[in-house]
Amino acid sequence: MALPSVPVPSPRRVARSAARVGATARTIAEVVRSGGLETGERPSPYEVAARAPVYRLRHYFPGGAAGRPPIVLVPPLMMNGDVYDVSYATSAVRILHEDGVDPWVVDFGAPEREAGGLRRTLTDHVLAVDDAVDRVRALTGRDVYLAGYSQGGMFCYQAAAYRRSAGLSGVITFGSPVDTRGAAAALSRLPEDLVTGAVGFLADNVLAHVWVPAWASRAGFQLLNPVKAARQRLQFLTHLHDREALLPRERQRRYLQAEAWVAWPGPAMAELAHQFVVQNRMLSGGAVFGGRMVTLADITCPMLCFVGETDSIAGPAYVRAIRRAAPRAEMAEVSLPTGHFGMIAGGTAARRSWPTVAGWIRWREGRGERPEAVREPDETMLAPGTRAGIGVGVELLAGAGLSLARGTVTLAGPAVRRARTLAREAARSMPGLTRLQAVEPGTRISPGLLLEERATGSPHETFFVFGGRGYTYADAARRIDAVVRGLVAVGVRPGEHVGVLMGTRPSALALAAALNRLGAVGVLMRPDGGPGAEGTARLAREADLGEVTRIIADPERAEAALKAAGPGVPVLVLGGGARRGRLPDGVTDLERIDPDAVPLPGWYLPDPGRAQDLAFLLFTGEGDDVRVSRVTNRRWAISAFGTASAAALDRTDTVYSVSPLYHPSGLLTAFGGALASGARLALAQPSQVTGFDAAVFWDEVRRYGATVVSYTWTLLHDLVEAPPDPAERHHPVRLFAGSGMPAWLWRRVEERFAPARVLEFFAATEEDVVLVNLKGVKTGAKGRPLPGTAEVRVAAYDAARGRLVVDPAGLAVECGPGETGVLLARADRSTPAGRGRLLRGVFAPDDAWLNVGALFRRDADGDFWLVDHASDVIRTASGVVPSIPVEEALGTLDAVGMVAVYGVPEEPGGPDTVVAAVTLRPGRELGPADLTAALADLDPASWPAVVRVVPQIPRTAWFRPSKGALRAEGVPPGGPGRRLTPEGRYTNLA
Repeated sequence: MALPSVPVPSPRRVARSAARVGATARTIAEVVRSGGLETGERPSPYEVAARAPVYRLRHYFPGGAAGRPPIVLVPPLMMNGDVYDVSYATSAVRILHEDGVDPWVVDFGAPEREAGGLRRTLTDHVLAVDDAVDRVRALTGRDVYLAGYSQGGMFCYQAAAYRRSAGLSGVITFGSPVDTRGAAAALSRLPEDLVTGAVGFLADNVLAHVWVPAWASRAGFQLLNPVKAARQRLQFLTHLHDREALLPRERQRRYLQAEAWVAWPGPAMAELAHQFVVQNRMLSGGAVFGGRMVTLADITCPMLCFVGETDSIAGPAYVRAIRRAAPRAEMAEVSLPTGHFGMIAGGTAARRSWPTVAGWIRWREGRGERPEAVREPDETMLAPGTRAGIGVGVELLAGAGLSLARGTVTLAGPAVRRARTLAREAARSMPGLTRLQAVEPGTRISPGLLLEERATGSPHETFFVFGGRGYTYADAARRIDAVVRGLVAVGVRPGEHVGVLMGTRPSALALAAALNRLGAVGVLMRPDGGPGAEGTARLAREADLGEVTRIIADPERAEAALKAAGPGVPVLVLGGGARRGRLPDGVTDLERIDPDAVPLPGWYLPDPGRAQDLAFLLFTGEGDDVRVSRVTNRRWAISAFGTASAAALDRTDTVYSVSPLYHPSGLLTAFGGALASGARLALAQPSQVTGFDAAVFWDEVRRYGATVVSYTWTLLHDLVEAPPDPAERHHPVRLFAGSGMPAWLWRRVEERFAPARVLEFFAATEEDVVLVNLKGVKTGAKGRPLPGTAEVRVAAYDAARGRLVVDPAGLAVECGPGETGVLLARADRSTPAGRGRLLRGVFAPDDAWLNVGALFRRDADGDFWLVDHASDVIRTASGVVPSIPVEEALGTLDAVGMVAVYGVPEEPGGPDTVVAAVTLRPGRELGPADLTAALADLDPASWPAVVRVVPQIPRTAWFRPSKGALRAEGVPPGGPGRRLTPEGRYTNLA
C-alpha cells in the first residue's frame, strides 16, 4: 500500500509563520514587562488648580483658557479622572480644548489610597462637585457647564439640583440613568420589588460596612456585558502578532483592563442604594444631601442628554426619565448607536460625542448653529411612571377584591402581572392590618412607642421634612428625649392634660411625641382663630374643655397663651431657635433647661400608653359650637395603620400634609400613616395654611418627593383651578388621600392629575369608625369599613323628628340597599354612657351602638354613601332635604367652580328654603337650562329656590365650606343668580 504524501510547506510560508510567532512572542513579552504596549502617547497637560479632602480639581491646557467657556467634567464613582483623557485620538479634554472649550476635571482619586476615602458618602461626592463649580467660577469669572458620564452624570444632576442651577450654564450627561430603580431591575432582569427588597437588605446589612475593591469594580463592569468583554479580549489575543493593529486601541484596552478602576466606599454605596435604587429619589425627588432636600425639578438650566441606543447598563428609557424628573429645564437629546462606554471613549465619541458637546456649547453661547445631532426629546419613549397602587391587602381582608381561597386560576400575560401586583401590595398592607387587629384595650401601643421602634431599627432614615430640611429618626429621638426631660423638670406627670399651642414646626412634632412618651395627654389647641378677642375666647374655651393644667406654646403664640390660660395655669415656651426674640414676662422657657442635668424620677416609664389610654384631645367647631374629641392610643393606631395599609405606604413613600398636627387629618392620617409605615412625613410651610399657593405646593411636592398628598374637604379645588405649573408635568404623586372631598372635585382631580388617584376616607374622630373607598371606581362613595375597625350599620331614621324608626318590638330597623338612614357604629359594653351619642338595646336587647351623626345609604355591592351630615340637613315645609345630593348635581356643571347648599329660614323659627351658592369658573356662564338639566334626576322638592352666584364661598381654615356664614346672609332680593319659578323653571334673580 502506498503511503499518503505529506505536503511540505514552502520556505516563504515557514518564514512567515516564524515571523508571526516571533512577533507574538515579542508582543507578549512587552505586555508582561510593561503591562501593555508602549504607544508613545502622553496624557494631556494639566495642573491641579485646587485640592480638597474629597477631590482634586484638574485644569487641562491651562495656558490658553482665557475667554473660553469652562466645562467641569465629573467621572463615575468607580473610575478615576483619566476617563476623559484615555488616549490622544479619543481624549475628551483635547477635543473640547481644540474646539474652544476650557476643560476642568473633578478627580476623586483612589479612595483606598486617600485618608478617610473608604468612609466617603454619596453626599461627600455631590458636595465636592458643588464646591468644584464654585471654584471654577471664582477662577474664571464665568458660569460653567457641568458634564458627567454614567454616575458622574448623576452627580451633575444632583449638584445642579442642590444649587438650583445657580452658576450653571448647562448640564451635559452621558448614559446617566434617572429612573435608577427601573434601570436596576432591567439590568438584573428581576422584578422591581424583588430588586429593591434585595438592595435595601444589602444596604442595611452589608454595604454600609464593606467596600468594593478596584478589581471587583472592574470585574463587575465586565460582567454587565460579558459577551463584549470576551470579544475584546479575543480580538487582542488573535492580533498579538500585529502590534501596529493593536496600538490605536491599546490605551483604551489598558485603561479598561487595569488602570481605570478605583474602590467604592461602603457608605457611598449604601446611600446610593437607599436613596436612588430603593427610594428612586432621582426620579421622584426628596433626596437628602447635607440635611437639605433636593429635587431634580429645581434644575432650570439647559440640559443635553446623550443616550446610547445599545446601552445595556443604562437603558435609553431610564436615561430619558430626566424629562420626567426635571420638567422646568430646557431639554435636548443626542442618540448614538453605541453602548455605555462608547459614548465618551472610542471612535464614536471622538467623531460625534465631544464635537457635538462643543457645538452645543457654542450655540448656547451665541457663537454658532445648534448641532444637527441635537434633538428635542421624544416623550413617548419615557420610562414608566411611579406606581399608583393602593392597599390591596385591605381589599382582600374586606372581601372587596380577589379571594385567595377560591382555588386555582389559570393566569397568563397581563393577568400574571396583575396577580403579582396584588401580591406585592397585599404584602405591604398585611403587616399593619395584622398588628391593628391584634390590638386589645390593654395592648401597649402609642405614637411614642412606634417612633422609638423606628429610631431603634432605622435611626439614619429620614423621618420628616420641613422647611427644605430632612430630620432622621435619630434626630427626632434625641430631641424628644430632651423635651421629655424638660417636661419632667417642670413637673409634668403621666395622665396630666397639657395644652399645646403651636404652629407647624419641628418643635410641635417633638412636643406632641414627648407628651405621649411621658404618658401625658396632649391637648392640641388651634392657633388659627385670629389675634382678636374672638380668637382669645376660643382658645380659652379650648383650654377649659381640655382641662389643661399648663399650656406650652411656641414663641410667636406666648402672648395668646397667656391670655387664654386660666387662673393658676402656667405658660411655657418651646422652640423658636435663634429667631425667637424676647419672650413676654410670666412664661417659662423650656429651652433654658439642660436636659442632661435632669434626673429621671423613679416613676418614669417611657411610652407607657395602652390602647385604651387617652392620648390627645382635638377640637372642632367655632364659637359656642366648639367641641372636644378624645383620641385614644387605639383610635390613633386605627387611623395610622389603616392609612398605611389602605394607601400601601412603605419606606419609599413621602406623605405630604398641609394640615398641622392639631387637625385630625394631620395627626391621624398624615403623621399616623407615615409613622406606621416608615414613610417620610413632609410638613407644609405654615404660610400655606392661610391660603393655598399652587406654586409653593408643587415646589414642595417635587423637593420632598411627595408620593401621597393628604387633603381635607375642598383643599384641592384651588390646585385644580390653578394655571398649569411646569412642575405638575410627570409629577410624583400617586395618591391624594383624605376625607370630605366632593364627588365633583374628585372627578376633576383625577382628570387633571392622572395617573394619581383619590383615596377617600370617612372617619369619626372619637369612634372607631373608618370607611375607605379602596377601588376608587365609585366616585363619591365612602367605601367599606377598614378591617379591625368598628362594625357599622345603617338604621332607618326619621330625620324630621331626629329619632330612629323602630319595629313593633321597639328595635331599630336596618335599612336595605339604597335606603337612607343614620350610620351606627357598634360600641363596646364598657363604653361610658356620656361618650358621644351612645345608644343601648338598638338591634338586640343587650347591644350598644354609637350614632355617628351622619345619614348614609348602602348600595347593593356593600359600599356606603354619605347622604348628608346631620348638621347640614335642610328642614323645609315639604320635608327634609339632604344638601349633598343637590351639591353633587350642581357640581357636575362645567361652569360651576364651587357649590354649597344650605337652608335659610323663611321666617324666624319657620321652615327653611333651599338655597345654593355657586362660584363660576373663569370664562364660563351659568344658564337656566343648565340648572334644570343638572337637577333633573332629583326630587323637585329638593331643588334650590335660589341659586346665587357669589365671588367666593367662605371656608374654614381647613377648607370646609362655611355654610353658617352664607346662611347668615339670608336670601338677597337681587344680584347674580337664578330663582326657581312656580312652573319649575329658573329665571334671573332680580
